[in-house]
Amino acid sequence: MPSYPYVLLSAAVSLDGYLDDTTPERLLLSSPADFDRVDEVRASVDAILIGAGTIRADNPRLLVNSAERRAARVASGRPEYPLKVTVSASGELDPTANFWHTGGEKIVYTTEKGAERLRREPVAADVVALGTELDWRGLLRHLREVRGVERLMVEGGGTIHTQLLQQGLADELQLVLAPLFVGDPDAPRLFGPGGYQGGRLRLLETRRIEDVVLMRYEPTAPGAGDLPAAADRHWLALACELAAQCPPSQTAFSVGAVVVAADGTELARGYSREDGDPAVHAEEAALAKIAPGDPRLASATVYSSLEPCTRRASRPVPCARLILEAGVRRVVTAWREPDTFVAGADGSGMLAGEGVQVVVLPEYEDRAKAPNGHLPD
Repeated sequence: MPSYPYVLLSAAVSLDGYLDDTTPERLLLSSPADFDRVDEVRASVDAILIGAGTIRADNPRLLVNSAERRAARVASGRPEYPLKVTVSASGELDPTANFWHTGGEKIVYTTEKGAERLRREPVAADVVALGTELDWRGLLRHLREVRGVERLMVEGGGTIHTQLLQQGLADELQLVLAPLFVGDPDAPRLFGPGGYQGGRLRLLETRRIEDVVLMRYEPTAPGAGDLPAAADRHWLALACELAAQCPPSQTAFSVGAVVVAADGTELARGYSREDGDPAVHAEEAALAKIAPGDPRLASATVYSSLEPCTRRASRPVPCARLILEAGVRRVVTAWREPDTFVAGADGSGMLAGEGVQVVVLPEYEDRAKAPNGHLPD
């Protein structure tokens, strides 16, 4: 399963939801103190992405302005400026724009047709063709696996924010609300129409910054099928944290589990040997807290730091069977069970054979293994 960077969407909007007005000059929605906050966030990430439309409309430099923050990046072994990224299906880009001539490295993600155009009319950037169409998952995979980007800040425009949210690829939304109205139906809005993931986002923070308000949210709704969503990573990280709460054992793994409804509601959580029961497993502990026949289970996802067991000595029903009996049809896990206690364990295979969608996120394997460091390999 591919790994992606942490994707942070950053935007400022008017009270009626607009990113800008229709005048030639850019509408300044943030306050001076908030611009400094944005500069701080830029300094903290590995890459900053904007769309080609934002380059055309605003001609931004997209820099870390603080010399102290740039110096701190260099002192920590990072480039002075984050990687600057843009996306253009057509490859129609102005080579004289500020974006290309300030800051550090730049990269353009485009289509095969756009790459042909950029070979004829080059810009000062690396060019990566993603295929016949733009592919956000391919773009994020390339940033993470080829360019080493761990944290990506996305500053617009609205179409890009919309696509990343609708595809479940945004880990966090940082939204600044400005105390003014635009009221022009022709002005650009932050989010467009279409199918978004269901459920409410989780509010992480609110902060007053002069006359604007910062709100930080994270999506909670699990992904669908075998395509991982950003919320899947959040819930699996929680399962790994729960594994660290397990009383250590020399004869069993430490595992954490969370059961989450399709709308992002947490139904239950559990961990191995919870409440002093030396035999209880994580998935078993979590599912026992949900009423049998709860209609939300059919569309829920079980997150487990270790794949559900298929055989166990302590109790007759293994966790994979408990999941099937509960009616859950999707499981996300970090670590395939080694042969430490049971040879040839394959909970993922058993579940998949019964029609359950199993998603493995190996980038969380080390977190899942950490509470089990006392066990033999």
